Amino acid sequence: MKYDVAVLGGGPGGYVAAIRAAQLGGKVLLIEKDKLGGVCLNRGCIPTKTLLKSAEKWEELKHLAEFGLKADHIGFDFGAVMARKNNVVTQLRGGIEKLIKSNAIDVAYGMAKFTGANDVEVVNQDGHESYSAKKIIIATGSLPASLPVAGSDLPAVITSDGMLELSEVPKRLLVIGGGAVGIEFAAIMQSFGSQVTVVEMLPTILPSVDLDIIKRMGVVLRKSGIKTIAGAKVTEIVTADDGVMVKVDTGKGIQEIIVDKVLAATGRRPATEGLNLDVAGVNYDRSGITVNDKMETNVAGIYAIGDVTGRSMLAHVASAAGIVAAENAMGGSSVMHYGAVPSCIFTTPEIAMVGLTEQEAKAESREVTVSRFNFAANGKAVSMAETDGLVKIVAEAATGKVVGMHIMGSHASDLIMEGTLAIRNGLTAKDIAHTIHPHPSLSETVMESAHGIDGPIIHQVMMNGRRI
Repeated sequence: MKYDVAVLGGGPGGYVAAIRAAQLGGKVLLIEKDKLGGVCLNRGCIPTKTLLKSAEKWEELKHLAEFGLKADHIGFDFGAVMARKNNVVTQLRGGIEKLIKSNAIDVAYGMAKFTGANDVEVVNQDGHESYSAKKIIIATGSLPASLPVAGSDLPAVITSDGMLELSEVPKRLLVIGGGAVGIEFAAIMQSFGSQVTVVEMLPTILPSVDLDIIKRMGVVLRKSGIKTIAGAKVTEIVTADDGVMVKVDTGKGIQEIIVDKVLAATGRRPATEGLNLDVAGVNYDRSGITVNDKMETNVAGIYAIGDVTGRSMLAHVASAAGIVAAENAMGGSSVMHYGAVPSCIFTTPEIAMVGLTEQEAKAESREVTVSRFNFAANGKAVSMAETDGLVKIVAEAATGKVVGMHIMGSHASDLIMEGTLAIRNGLTAKDIAHTIHPHPSLSETVMESAHGIDGPIIHQVMMNGRRI
């Protein structure tokens, strides 16, 4: 059968692209090697956030006395926690399957590879099948990056996929990589009683985050009992009598740490292997498939979206790119915008950011004004006992336009949309500050910080003319 559009990969980029193309009247084929929803739904965003919610509930139970409540004989069943995670994933995947069916999209399961610029072959346990399409969208995602360390092939060394299949909480866990994935899993396992150490090769954990947020989160992690070792490198992992020994070069010597499990959270790489991209003539390298702002590759009629392009490896970016690619594949002229991409780290408290950090702005020699507002001065945050956090706004000094927003605190992933909309639409801090926000609400933290760009903040103590 000849299709208008064939989409290779059923993750958050691929299935969204397939639906959009079908909405525009296309006859669409969606090819998926495993399960619809991709890494995000099955082994990433959704299962980790489900586990984080269980961890948060457990922390709340342990601190009920702060709210005047009492509970005896509390405990958790880790097996039930993992079962709930699986149920949530299954439920959401079922929803995607219904969406695909309701849009009359054909689905083929198996590994896809190009046999021509308009042709693909799908191989599965039942054999192989050939398909043709006028336009093809590559959405094959990414894979965990390999860990170039001796001993990384030991059974105790696992990726994020393995973490989601644990049957019990490891008593001692070492996380290699202090980025979003590593810190999220560290927070989950520490909450359930694991003794966690995080090793990051760069000078700080969360290296893409604004320094003010890093400093605050570092304090939170230490208070929770998570040990972080930044500016260090794991050199070897060996079997020990009661677990595995991880050798860490701290720059001041080798530190030997014995743990039960090691999580390799050292990033991801584009999944281009086996696609036969050379047969189709598509340009790519180790960084991913090359595309323009319409998500087109160098070959007419072939598009690539999401992690496989190596740009902004985030599920929501893949979905946005999927819509752009689908609209263009169906004759449109849509353009992808990367100037206002929010990013979230689902720790407790959450971290969210969009636009430039203060450090990035200064590195670009941009004149900026910065304002900060603490959650501790917000009535809703105090009532929730969620006072760890701040909102930081970075704005152009001359115009007041918001160029960056960085939030650490409860519901940061929701609050960041004010910054995203501001940057996307060229709004100023004054536009935010003079928009009435509901009270009591956490959104007032954004409003207060915005006031600080052009003048004094209402709910902030001043001493000798300075904010404290």
